[in-house]
Amino acid sequence: MSWMAWTTPTAIFFAVIAALLVIFTVLAIRYPETPRTGILRIETTRGDRLFITLLGSAFINLAWLGFEIGPQPWALLACLIYAAAVFRWV
Repeated sequence: MSWMAWTTPTAIFFAVIAALLVIFTVLAIRYPETPRTGILRIETTRGDRLFITLLGSAFINLAWLGFEIGPQPWALLACLIYAAAVFRWV
């Protein structure tokens, strides 16, 4: 895998995504969930909300970089607030 620049932040990013997938799989097996309808008026499960959160977080980070809003670590705070809102209301 010498074609990719494996830095520590890159490894942490992929490790966190893998850990989230494992955790949500275990939660789905251990505590089955019925879909719920939130403000989007679509039925979502925990996995759907995780996908929406990851996709939205990618766009938040791209906008943060593109508009040069501030230091990138602050984008993480924005993503965490967004994730809390998605899991609460979507």
